[in-house]
Amino acid sequence: MEQRESKVAITRGLLSKCPCCGDGRLFHGYLQVCPECEACGTALGRYPAADGPAFFTMTIVLLLLIPLIGFTWILFRPSPLMLLIIVGLITILLTLVLLRLVKGAFVGYLWAKDEQDRGA
Repeated sequence: MEQRESKVAITRGLLSKCPCCGDGRLFHGYLQVCPECEACGTALGRYPAADGPAFFTMTIVLLLLIPLIGFTWILFRPSPLMLLIIVGLITILLTLVLLRLVKGAFVGYLWAKDEQDRGA
């Protein structure tokens, strides 16, 4: 079995590039993984990310949310409704940005470790 470099694959995944060659696109649309790389032909659709990226994204966002609420409350003293709106919008934007990055890194890691869906 060939040795695959995890750091390189994860970095390429973060950049939404094929973890194998770094040239082809990883995603078709926002979160759908391309069935195969258009540059090197690697079968990217065989690496199922499942719920892993969502779990890690929620964990990161929730860890950032605690100080965000505290600093917003201390610095600006908004009304509870305004705090809810501010924190809600920041949470939504942060989640949408991080989910794509985390899923790319996750697929890169799965490719590096050759953890593919072998079928039922």
